[in-house]
Amino acid sequence: MARETKVYTKRGDDGTTGLFFGGRTAKDGDRPTAYGTVDEAQAAIGVARAHTDDPDLDALLVATQRDLYVAMAELATLPENHTKLEDGVSRLTTSMVDRIEDEIDRVMTMVELPTEFVIPGGNAISAYLDVARTVVRRAERLSLSLATDESVVIPYLNRLSDFLWALARLTEGELTVASTRKA
Repeated sequence: MARETKVYTKRGDDGTTGLFFGGRTAKDGDRPTAYGTVDEAQAAIGVARAHTDDPDLDALLVATQRDLYVAMAELATLPENHTKLEDGVSRLTTSMVDRIEDEIDRVMTMVELPTEFVIPGGNAISAYLDVARTVVRRAERLSLSLATDESVVIPYLNRLSDFLWALARLTEGELTVASTRKA
């Protein structure tokens, strides 16, 4: 028998929301706006996942979505509670930034750089990835004032937008995928 679980608490009916490790803030405050935009980016990446039949791309995107949970946790934590954050669980790490850089480098070995600005929409998946990229860019801008000096949220989001751009170009197919047969 299914247990009845209510997804509403009514605590936010006053226009506030709870933060990770305690505290409340206005729902339209800087923190909820930033981590809410990261959540939006995560959902946009999910749309791209829902339209791919490539298991490798799906795995890369799932790993990215999991990283975004970590980013949201960090952004949803007041500075006085940052000592409670756990690397890789509720705080992004430099190794996570390094991993995404390695993925960008790997993908770019398979993509010819466009010679002019890219017009999104080469195919459905690349268009979804480009939408996700623009949401990540917005999340990055909204997170600037919240990231502490030791945080890598900004570098991570910056690299993630580059990664999504590279994946979008890769998924456009033969028009941008570098031929490995010439080697």
